[in-house]
Amino acid sequence: MTTFQNFIAGAWSAPSTGEYFDNVNPADARDLVGRFPKSGRDDVERAVESAWRGFAVWSRTPAPARGDVLRRVGDLLSARKEEIASLMTREMGKPLQETRGDVQEGIDTAYYAATEGRRLFGHTVPSELRNKWAMTYRRPIGVCGLITPFNFPLAIPTWKAFPALLCGNAVILKPAEDVPLTATVLVEVLLEAGLPPEVIQLVHGMGETVGAALVEHPRVPVISFTGSTETGSIVGAECGRRHKRLSLEMGGKNAQIVLDDANLDLALEGVLWGAFGTTGQRCTATSRLIVQAGVHDRFVSMLESRAKALRLGDGRKAGTDVGPLIHAASREKVERYVEVGAEQGAELVTGGRRATGEGLEHGFFFEPTIFTGVTAGSRLEQEEIFGPVLSVVRVADADEAFRVNNGVRYGLSSSLYTQDLNIAFRAMQELDNGITYVNAPTIGAEAHLPFGGVKETGNGHREGGWEVYEFYSETKVCYVDYSGTLQRAQIDNY
Repeated sequence: MTTFQNFIAGAWSAPSTGEYFDNVNPADARDLVGRFPKSGRDDVERAVESAWRGFAVWSRTPAPARGDVLRRVGDLLSARKEEIASLMTREMGKPLQETRGDVQEGIDTAYYAATEGRRLFGHTVPSELRNKWAMTYRRPIGVCGLITPFNFPLAIPTWKAFPALLCGNAVILKPAEDVPLTATVLVEVLLEAGLPPEVIQLVHGMGETVGAALVEHPRVPVISFTGSTETGSIVGAECGRRHKRLSLEMGGKNAQIVLDDANLDLALEGVLWGAFGTTGQRCTATSRLIVQAGVHDRFVSMLESRAKALRLGDGRKAGTDVGPLIHAASREKVERYVEVGAEQGAELVTGGRRATGEGLEHGFFFEPTIFTGVTAGSRLEQEEIFGPVLSVVRVADADEAFRVNNGVRYGLSSSLYTQDLNIAFRAMQELDNGITYVNAPTIGAEAHLPFGGVKETGNGHREGGWEVYEFYSETKVCYVDYSGTLQRAQIDNY
């Protein structure tokens, strides 16, 4: 078994604690992927000091040249796509078709970031005074602490790191302890592409230690966090107290609405992918299915049949549809919610137990699970489960469907299947989410579009697209007065 290291101060190094943790394959817990540093606060301190040295060099590098480095990153990821997808499946569990998509999202993000190196636009505007020039430009902030989750081991770190780097910042990456190998490979790729070594720091370890040290450090002015709403609230309070710039991307309880006039075959494919893709471990996963009464029974019957046919197994094996949950604690959480559903009177249609069978006995597998008769406001309908559990809610019409969709504390993604153009446009306006899909599932994001939600899903910032570059840079306003006299705005001109 290989022992891996942090990347701090331009070199691969052991943790100051001397401690390590095991990274296991969730499809077969006997398979040890490697040992990774269980770092401490001293490691974060070294990373911060180094990152500021890197920032001094990188921030003065022209933005188009920074983009050239990220373009090479995209080329390297493209060349290693299959290799990275395979190692990602081994340490995270989702099938190869999904991890290939994860790598491709990183590739797309790299190429998009590269082009933004020539598009960090400011504004030149008229001054209200004669012989005076006024303009703005974007400049980097400093050191950015990035705390990333397990479910997209490459894509989400690239969402955060590539825009931060393109804007001229240095980065300290703290990946989820469940997926440290993918993060290690990403740092290797960045270095091979020509990123100055002290611009990127990789500190492995536990969230309560390494993550907390990053959030609390007075010389880390920017934090970007993706994870649970509960943890995000703690991060938000600490960053607010310390006046840090913060981006939060947190939980979701996303709904797919199916109306009576929907193309049911299309809606079926959408909900299967939305609910059980990534074993339901997405912030955008379809956790609720809201179905109009006229097609409810027929659609549930179609769904039950297809869900039972999904094949569980090692994601590296051909024919696998659904991989394992990330670890034992996640599976136990899903089991508790199955009990909650039964206690609250929901009807278990299929699933609801650990998956058994050849090749599944040593992994954290759970059957795709569907409940019907779920009532709006119940725990099963309100709380994020982060597993392969779908709650079906019957509604009378679109108005009720929209109310149910909006009646949760989250607001990330929503989906509507209908042939009615008027209702589709109403949904885009009335569904209280950061993302609304029409005739497509709740999951999926494109690298050139902003990603994020409202309410307790986030704090107003977006990842991806053009908006994220504003988060990772500051606006500076510059005035040039060439009148040769003192001119006082709002005084000498009116």
